[in-house]
Amino acid sequence: MNGTKNILIVGVGGQGTLLASRILGNVVIKEGYDVKVSEVHGMSQRGGSVVTYVKYGDKVFSPIIDKGEADIILAFELLEAYRALPYLKIGGKMIINTQKISPMPVISGAAKYPSDIEKKLSEAADLTALDALDIALKVGNIKTLNVVLIGVMAKNTDIPYKSWLDTIEKTVPQKLLDVNLRAFDAGYNLN
Repeated sequence: MNGTKNILIVGVGGQGTLLASRILGNVVIKEGYDVKVSEVHGMSQRGGSVVTYVKYGDKVFSPIIDKGEADIILAFELLEAYRALPYLKIGGKMIINTQKISPMPVISGAAKYPSDIEKKLSEAADLTALDALDIALKVGNIKTLNVVLIGVMAKNTDIPYKSWLDTIEKTVPQKLLDVNLRAFDAGYNLN
């Protein structure tokens, strides 16, 4: 692989973004890459923004991804996807869960949830939009929406399918392994 790959994972506290970044970090280590991960938490326990930078390649010196550098943005929530758009490089891929979680200013009535976000994103990026929450519900556990999204993203990497499965097996709790493997396959086979 030439250069580094930059992946930005964004969402809201409680959606499983940190487990997703752990799976991604572990799979690229398994593949022999150098990896740097940096997590930025807003008020993640209270539904605030969570942003994780994941950089991997032959040699990575810093985990920080600047604006216009992300190869892939994996977004767990629509507004967080929109906020992250400036980080996507030209020709980059954006994978979004179409779920809307209103931030506190919207809940309190001080602001309105922006309209037409998905349309704006599709005009600005190579976009894959899906209702990962619905897919997670269909596979048996709504908390697997993160692994559904990882499955979609995995299909857009050159990392072998089996490496993803092995990594999920080693990363998620054993009692939740079957439902997470189903969630991964549902995302991976979506396209």
